[in-house]
Amino acid sequence: MTVQELVDWRRNPVDKAKHGGVRATLFLHNLVWLTNMANIANMLNIVGYLHGTMHMGVASSSTTATNFIGAISMFSLLGAFISDSYIKRVSTILIFGPLEILAYGLLALQAHIKSLRPPPCDINHSPNDCTEVQGFNSALFFTSLYLVTFADGCLRGSVASLGGDQFDSDDLIESRSKISFFNWYTFSISFGALMGLSVVVWVENNRGWDVGFAVCALLVLVGLVVSVCGLPFYRNRIPTGSPVTRILQVFVASYRKRKLLFPECLKEDEFSNGGSNGLEVLSKTKGLKFLDKALIENGDKGAWSLCSTSQVEETKIILRMLPIFISSIFGYLPFSLILTFSVQQGATMDNRLGKIKISPATLDIIPVIFQMAILVIYDRFIVPFLRKLTGYKGGITHLQRIGIGFVFAAIATCVAALVEIKRKNVAKENGLIDAGTGVPMSVFWLVIQFFLVGVIDVTSFVGLLEFFYSEASIGMKSTGTSIFYCIIGLSAWMGSFLIQLVNKVTRNGNGGDGWLEGTNLNKSHLDRFYWLLSIIGLVSFLNYVFWASKYAYRHNPKLVVEKNDGKEEELGAI
Repeated sequence: MTVQELVDWRRNPVDKAKHGGVRATLFLHNLVWLTNMANIANMLNIVGYLHGTMHMGVASSSTTATNFIGAISMFSLLGAFISDSYIKRVSTILIFGPLEILAYGLLALQAHIKSLRPPPCDINHSPNDCTEVQGFNSALFFTSLYLVTFADGCLRGSVASLGGDQFDSDDLIESRSKISFFNWYTFSISFGALMGLSVVVWVENNRGWDVGFAVCALLVLVGLVVSVCGLPFYRNRIPTGSPVTRILQVFVASYRKRKLLFPECLKEDEFSNGGSNGLEVLSKTKGLKFLDKALIENGDKGAWSLCSTSQVEETKIILRMLPIFISSIFGYLPFSLILTFSVQQGATMDNRLGKIKISPATLDIIPVIFQMAILVIYDRFIVPFLRKLTGYKGGITHLQRIGIGFVFAAIATCVAALVEIKRKNVAKENGLIDAGTGVPMSVFWLVIQFFLVGVIDVTSFVGLLEFFYSEASIGMKSTGTSIFYCIIGLSAWMGSFLIQLVNKVTRNGNGGDGWLEGTNLNKSHLDRFYWLLSIIGLVSFLNYVFWASKYAYRHNPKLVVEKNDGKEEELGAI
């Protein structure tokens, strides 16, 4: 991607000195941490509102919270499709940002007006006296909740890609800055999570959910205003039309001509939309030859019968990334489960730090702090060191970075299993198996697994984001980043399915509980579940390595070499 392909907010050609670069991304980083301050806090705290205020059952509350997380990730595909196809990425932000403010405003209104929610009751001690939200109030709640997921998902599908557009891949210095952008993009998410878990959660639990949701609306509003201030500085890509349509045309055309034989010399003329309308001109590659039949001329020049080389190659790019996408879903599976169950473990342990008592909800801050610290160290020290050692701009390749994270995911589940075994032994030795809480074991035993979770985020999270963005064609950059978010969403949903499956398989025939059923963690078999996750993590890693070793990058990832005169020479573009 070069700056000649981009325009400013008035659709004039960009000036490299005035537009883009690190300065432009500062506005986006502020939008990211402010919106995530609202959303991540609610992802992890919404269960309390669902159960305590809306009087939903424990299972339905947890399921709704999981669906909330997954829906945000999946809706990013829609935002990506819109910004790649019809409107500029910044326009997508300006359209869906106000929708998110409206959604939080509706949630605040419902939390404030008593007639819009169930009558108050003590659901923990007198659950039979409580009425679950229903009728119009239920419809209002779920409409508002999923409007948040819809709007924020569309924002996520555009922000990271807009940030990547601010750097010229053909410029050595700017291409390095692009790698740092994704590290700092992740840092902004973590900083937002830290502030949200520290401030927003406290407000919701102590000042009321109506005030909490209103604060969330205000945060998104401020983030949107800041991003608008950056309009004169952004480099903008003109939408190139629907990538879905282009890909479907290739499949339809190749299927229609499946019985035709390849001519001795297959023409590669860019007769169609390839190379125009801002689309990247892609050269013909080997492999997936059945798609090349879409290039055979048989007299029909229609868009659904004859495709350009760039269209065919764009489709090949997606198919080649598919094994990485699927294997990464399983590789990322332990991440959210470790976070969820680590907090539950901490709730049963001694959570005092001197005279300070740490609440279970606050435990989520620990891996966030680790992640932020590791990200800074990685970007400022480890990457420059590895860059000199390996010659890669990012120090290591994207796929290597992802794989390292999956290794740490398997290690983290092993450590978590060992800690859980010790926790249960301490509970047994002190006669607390039936108590469920008050185990005389410091919560800081969980620090190691929290640290490993931070490493997973720094490696796999950023690596997946960089990989799908850089490998996607220019006309599908937003789609590339949204594919990454789909991995997170699908992993969260698959984690919920795995818990249900394990409980069903491990139940006794006499109506006994499964490994993770019941309210007393001391009587559960979380340690066995962690060992199961370790096995899944190891198998997933080996499966990932198999597909990653076969993947061929679109551009040579080893882009920087040392010449005899000590100067660096760029060999390609990310």
